[in-house]
Amino acid sequence: MNKNDCYLRKTCRMCLSTDIQKVMALTPTPIGNNFLEKENIGEEEPVYPLDLYFCNRCHHLQLGHVVDPCVLYQNDYSYVSATSSHFVNHLREYADYMLKRFDLQPDTLVVDIGSNDGTCLRFFQDKQMRVLGVDPAENIASKACSAGIETIADFFSLELAKRLKETHGQAGLITSHNACAHIDNLDSVIEGVHYMLADDGLFSMEVGYLYDVYKNTWFDTIYHEHLDYHTVEPLNYLFFRFNMEIVSIQRVSPQGGSIRVISQKVGGKYKKDNSEQELINMEKSAGLDKPETFHDFAEHIKTVRDNLTVLIRSLKKEGKTIAGFGAPTKATTLMAHFGLGKEDLDFIVDDNPLKQGLLTPGTNIPVLSADAIYEDRPDYLLILAWNFAEPIMKNHSRFLKEGGKFILPMPSPEIVG
Repeated sequence: MNKNDCYLRKTCRMCLSTDIQKVMALTPTPIGNNFLEKENIGEEEPVYPLDLYFCNRCHHLQLGHVVDPCVLYQNDYSYVSATSSHFVNHLREYADYMLKRFDLQPDTLVVDIGSNDGTCLRFFQDKQMRVLGVDPAENIASKACSAGIETIADFFSLELAKRLKETHGQAGLITSHNACAHIDNLDSVIEGVHYMLADDGLFSMEVGYLYDVYKNTWFDTIYHEHLDYHTVEPLNYLFFRFNMEIVSIQRVSPQGGSIRVISQKVGGKYKKDNSEQELINMEKSAGLDKPETFHDFAEHIKTVRDNLTVLIRSLKKEGKTIAGFGAPTKATTLMAHFGLGKEDLDFIVDDNPLKQGLLTPGTNIPVLSADAIYEDRPDYLLILAWNFAEPIMKNHSRFLKEGGKFILPMPSPEIVG
């Protein structure tokens, strides 16, 4: 580990309390999106801790060690929103929902924090909205600009918001999908949102929901990009500090399970619904406000690990071939913590062309296009991109018809086929 690239945060990101304690420790890994060229095999890959800390004041769960965001995002970042048709459909439906529920008018400025390739903004642009993306990944931001979505290659902050308000005006909607949980200096982001948002504007952010992670054993969503594991109660502490209030919270499906948190300036035009308290009650019934819950969670993960590795290695002893489907960042966590490697998976397929021809971080397993399924004909496919398991199995029904079988790793290992 390069100590200059990582530091241990000692305060809660939601309420700034110093009363935090370590409750879980996963296997340290390389950066989950740092895929290797074949000629780089053998080079040292820095690994960083994956330790989780619980706040005893607001009950927030966060990653302890923070890796420099420049290391994470600004060097040939390989995640692209448009790769997943399932996620594209979600963003299309999201734009329609926001326009209808809140009666957003044409020419409203919509700003997207962590806009990636501009897929979300495209749907607002098609409805005659003015759009502006902000994303630190220079290669992805350039791609969005080339496609007609103005995108600033930078990290969103109060300083940037001041500049953008001068050049573009106030925003009627500021949105973010799976980006706010990636940001260490979240105070500057929310402060910038408040500064740039119109008095009757809305801030809508989607983040992974810890309740779903816990209930479904989706521990592999814990990786260095994800600094926060959100529940509703701690978000009140965050928004309160910046004169913001929650209007509505919805559970949505991307990333296995997420929440869409819609907020406004205190005293804004929209009436609050009952969703916030309903979710807080549900979280407390699951014990997510107690540190002991996460000690038990760590033990349960070990059981899933033992069951999956026994299954895979018994199949390998029988002479079966196994490949992986999907090379998401979460796969780096799963394979490292479960001890899976090249001796277990012959190759991995992924629909993202930016990852094809490369090697997975840490395990150095080759990533190929989906054509390899039908050329090499593995007996089993371990679905590593489990949040898209249903469309993957639907799109590759041919694999099943030809005698192949899928393995779903979680919440408990299962063979389909």
